[in-house]
Amino acid sequence: MTRPKLVPTADHPITVEPTQGTVTVRVGDREIARTDKALTLREASYPAVQYVPLADVEPGVLKDSDTTTYCPYKGDASYYSVQAGEDLFEDLIWTYRDPSPAVKEIKDHVAFYPDRAVVDVQP
Repeated sequence: MTRPKLVPTADHPITVEPTQGTVTVRVGDREIARTDKALTLREASYPAVQYVPLADVEPGVLKDSDTTTYCPYKGDASYYSVQAGEDLFEDLIWTYRDPSPAVKEIKDHVAFYPDRAVVDVQP
């Protein structure tokens, strides 16, 4: 089965810009990421998403997941679970390892489900 590959348009815009300020990510009581190199992705009417460089995520907390999803605008997403102390937060992080050309900037970046992690942006 061939998956559609769509390009952003005026009806479905996507922008990727450097985030102004420092982004911190907390899972439970633990800070797992801090960066001043995050990217803000805005897609159509969805809430903005912070993409943090994978290199700025604490490596000891990441657990590969077998979960994958597909976005016709961004490509195939892979997932990580987060081990924070005794707690395992499954499929908390997603990444596009080979993103579509329209969002190539998010390569080597990860995003976090905002209802399961605290993503804070400070100027």
